[in-house]
Amino acid sequence: MKINLTTREGDQLIIDGTPGLSLMENIRNAGIDEVLALCGGCCSCATCHVFVEVDAAAVLAPVSEDEFGLLDGSSHRNERSRLSCQVVITEAMDGMAVVIAPED
Repeated sequence: MKINLTTREGDQLIIDGTPGLSLMENIRNAGIDEVLALCGGCCSCATCHVFVEVDAAAVLAPVSEDEFGLLDGSSHRNERSRLSCQVVITEAMDGMAVVIAPED
């Protein structure tokens, strides 16, 4: 499956997505180092903040309280904000667009 990814510099890439892995893991596996994920995917930092296209929001699991709280601390948060470590890729997400959020 494919994920359309826009880097912080505006480069548009198509990366392979592996269902069952988090979006963060898929971005890192593609060799993109803009997603720091300092906590390693434990939902205890917000260094893997991304913006997910509106259509994809319908197939994403809801935001947990922990994720909500961490995103609330970001000055770049918007209605499309998610922590990429909390988005588990499924086949239904094929072709979704993701933008890596600016660093806080």
